[in-house]
Amino acid sequence: MSRQDESLDRAWRELLPRILPFSDVATTDFPLRRILRLSLFQVSVGMAMVLLQGTLNRVMVVELSVPAGLVGLMLALPLIFAPLRALIGFRSDYHHSAFGLRRIPYIWLGSMLQFGGFAMMPFALLLLADVDNQFNMIGQAGAALAFLLVGAGLHTTQTAGLALATDLAPEDKRARVVALLYVTLLVGWGLSSLLFGQLLKDFTNELLIRVIQGVAVATILLNVIALWKQEAIDSARAANPPKRPPFLETWRKFISGGRASRLLVVVGLGTVGFTMQDILLEPYGGQILGLSVAQTTALNAIWASGALIAFGLAAHLLGRGGEPYRLAAIGSLIGIVAFVAVIASAPLDATWLYRIGAGLIGFGGGLFLIGTLTAAMALAEGGYSGLALGAWGAVQATAMGLAFATGGILRDLVMTMAAAGVFGDALQWPALGYDIVYALEIILLFATLIALFPLVMRPEDARVNPGSKIRLDHMP
Repeated sequence: MSRQDESLDRAWRELLPRILPFSDVATTDFPLRRILRLSLFQVSVGMAMVLLQGTLNRVMVVELSVPAGLVGLMLALPLIFAPLRALIGFRSDYHHSAFGLRRIPYIWLGSMLQFGGFAMMPFALLLLADVDNQFNMIGQAGAALAFLLVGAGLHTTQTAGLALATDLAPEDKRARVVALLYVTLLVGWGLSSLLFGQLLKDFTNELLIRVIQGVAVATILLNVIALWKQEAIDSARAANPPKRPPFLETWRKFISGGRASRLLVVVGLGTVGFTMQDILLEPYGGQILGLSVAQTTALNAIWASGALIAFGLAAHLLGRGGEPYRLAAIGSLIGIVAFVAVIASAPLDATWLYRIGAGLIGFGGGLFLIGTLTAAMALAEGGYSGLALGAWGAVQATAMGLAFATGGILRDLVMTMAAAGVFGDALQWPALGYDIVYALEIILLFATLIALFPLVMRPEDARVNPGSKIRLDHMP
């Protein structure tokens, strides 16, 4: 290579980390190619979430004429396993394997559960939709089982996958690695939604079967590629596996210092505060501001862009020694401003303010997510991160499901009461139900800030707290 070529190559290598987000998370032992390959498990999770919460939600109600109440019940079934993420993470910390592996067996188990659920789902849904069929009850039971299996697989795969990433990444790179994993989740979510929408444009039952079974196969392929040679065989651990203490005993020690329990309260409050609007923001734009379907659909891109910017900024700040609790507090403050902007957009007839509010919701929520997740990672020491990340995921997923239901129910209840004259003539404007939900989210985010205050004022506790360490006397 000539001297000029060498200088160009060196200049390119120096420029690449500056123009590619997260390119500096790589290390010699954990290169960027390996990180991106591991992140494919998040792509499979995002793909499954889009299929359940978006595509099948619409297909079951519109094309298959399944009652909306039954659809809501089916979509809620995967949340049954959300509280079990702490137990899943704990068991992966202590898993006994002939090869000394801990995380990969659980990720593989989750992948197989997802595959099984998706494999039986299309036939169960078609039988469920045929109300005159004498085996309709079998279809209902099969659909319920399919959604349960997919939900169990999602939570198992993501909990063990995040724990594996924490194990592999150096301590000073973990925040940026986790942020990168959530970027790939968003990318998988967005690309999958576009793909499913295109494939099911001319809907037929046969096409639905192909799409869902294609997702089942893609899940296995993506996760096999993601897992390949990620966790090293540990013959010493296989020969002398650690004794697993009772879960409740470990849980009591985990929350005994107070910091872990306070963080979980923060995660619950903040998650509900950011996600109650999830099913209301687009209808608000259409019903109150008069936006078209295309204009309200574009909000997904605005929200996602805000979240992506937040992930990049959070990774940058945390990589330079930023405090995760302070980052979560900043995200909560931005969320309050965002909801004020959305509420003000109707009386001001300012659609631009509404769009800014949507972007700020994504931005503030992204900062809050990465901040609290990084704080959860700091609760674990010695590589035993499964319980901490599982607890974070359990609270976050459960709170998200409750927020979805509460936001819709509260909006409908307020509008029904307003139409009946309960609030008087002065409070019968169309946006009342929406504004009550947004105002409640502002209150919840203020409560989140109050819960965060002791943690922000004592940032050193984000690094060391003997009361909440996972390293127990039973561990080697």
